[in-house]
Amino acid sequence: MSHTPHTLAEDFPDKVEQIQTLRRSDGHFDRLCENYHTINRAVHRAETDIEPTSDQHLVEMRKTRMTLKDEIAARLADT
Repeated sequence: MSHTPHTLAEDFPDKVEQIQTLRRSDGHFDRLCENYHTINRAVHRAETDIEPTSDQHLVEMRKTRMTLKDEIAARLADT
């Protein structure tokens, strides 16, 4: 499978260690990251036509990904 863009490590390269620590110690943060990875993979698969979807569904998935990323960024900023 091709490289999946928008991974948290790419988007927050200076926070990789902090992300790993929070994932181990904070269940809610871990679920946010897991949900982000799941939706990110789904968006990537839709964008590359591996699993085609409607334009509206793709827009909704992108919005969900953005919301999760914003939540993750806020949690990283708080710690």
